[in-house]
Amino acid sequence: MPTITAWGNTEAGAALSRHMLTIAEPGPDELLLEVLYCGLCHSDLGHIDEARSATDPPVVAGHEIVGRVVALGQGVDPARLGQLCGLGFIAGTCRHCRYCLSGRQTLCANFESTILGRPGGFASHVKAHQDWVLPLPDGLDPAAAGPLLCAGVTVFEPLLGGAISPTAHVAVIGVGGLGHLALQLARAWGCEVTGITTSANKRDEILSLGAHQVQLLGELDQQQGAYDLIINTSNHALDWDAVVGALAPDGCLHQLGLCPTPIPLRVFPFVKGNLSFRASLTSTPANSIKLLEFCARHQIQPLVEVLPMDQINTAIARLRRGDVRYRFVLQGPA
Repeated sequence: MPTITAWGNTEAGAALSRHMLTIAEPGPDELLLEVLYCGLCHSDLGHIDEARSATDPPVVAGHEIVGRVVALGQGVDPARLGQLCGLGFIAGTCRHCRYCLSGRQTLCANFESTILGRPGGFASHVKAHQDWVLPLPDGLDPAAAGPLLCAGVTVFEPLLGGAISPTAHVAVIGVGGLGHLALQLARAWGCEVTGITTSANKRDEILSLGAHQVQLLGELDQQQGAYDLIINTSNHALDWDAVVGALAPDGCLHQLGLCPTPIPLRVFPFVKGNLSFRASLTSTPANSIKLLEFCARHQIQPLVEVLPMDQINTAIARLRRGDVRYRFVLQGPA
């Protein structure tokens, strides 16, 4: 059984330290990746901070992974050995339920998370099912590609899954780790793009990321019927009447931010305007491959700050206070 080096904690919210862990050899249809880079996501903070018992193994987060395939399980094409690949939040699914069989694997009730119940990407190696370990196309910077498999696919899904027209007017609420990628993707998709922010001093940066115009969140009530799609990456309570009122007829509010409080929406505007409310978590392997190819073709990548893996606690502390534009990436070895 392989021994790996991993950065984890054994107490909720505690600083991470280096551990030596033993994992099983890759099973049928599994791969072992040597981790080269791993992004740090807000979801990782939630995992690091979750309550656990004193007897639980160290929690090892990290699910925006770029690595090289170094070992293969039974049934994996030998040609995959040595491939440079990416891995996101999901490490495997059952492959036989109605959702897996219809290409909607993210809805599989038995999906395996990259970080839940197993060591994630803040480690020397990580194991996953071959379906979710995706070869990186030429033209993507490996140091910046990892966040595309989490933040990137998350904001790509409203465009691809929503069949958004390139003539649509798309607005993005929140220009952070997700939003700064949503602006770039929507612009390359061909849409008219508006960045919605609470910070007027971010105007130039938002325009540089692909927005055609910038809208202050507090003045959204002045934009009645303006947008065909609003992608909300914020997890804060908003003036929901203003948000819904800014949708054009047939428009869609696509919620990505995990709001801790209920979202109060009045039904009548949805009925009157034939509006829709959608939400999603991540994306399928097929759509993730489309995203990677789209980003390579249009030279889209997250803005990252790369730190050595042994500075992971520094990165976590800075992320907690919002001191990053827009994604930390930890570089191995662990």
